[in-house]
Amino acid sequence: QVQVEESGGGSVQAGGSLRLSCVRSRATYDHYCMAWFRQAPGKEREAVAGIDSAGSTRYAESVKGRFTISRDNAKNTLYLQMNSLKPEDTAMYYCAADLSRRYSCRDKVSSFGYWGQGTQVTVSS
Repeated sequence: QVQVEESGGGSVQAGGSLRLSCVRSRATYDHYCMAWFRQAPGKEREAVAGIDSAGSTRYAESVKGRFTISRDNAKNTLYLQMNSLKPEDTAMYYCAADLSRRYSCRDKVSSFGYWGQGTQVTVSS
């Protein structure tokens, strides 16, 4: 069974940092699109950062220059380093895999078929 599991969330003050991790149950994920999404209360789930099979990355405008997505295939792990956190970054963060694409990754929720349970990030002012 395909699984992903997030960890690393928590509560920090504005300006602080957190690193989220997403452990993948199968090395197969290494060759496909992976992404981090987030969902704040009352809002739609949105793409934060994505990475393709070649390691090319893309980011939402709101997090560019502050967040970094990376993957360690030897550890079957996807990361999201979050720096200079703002209160508006408060949300549940989800790791997702799209096993239908290796490149030209999409930003739509519907493109990703495999999701973790999420990890909460709370940033106080």
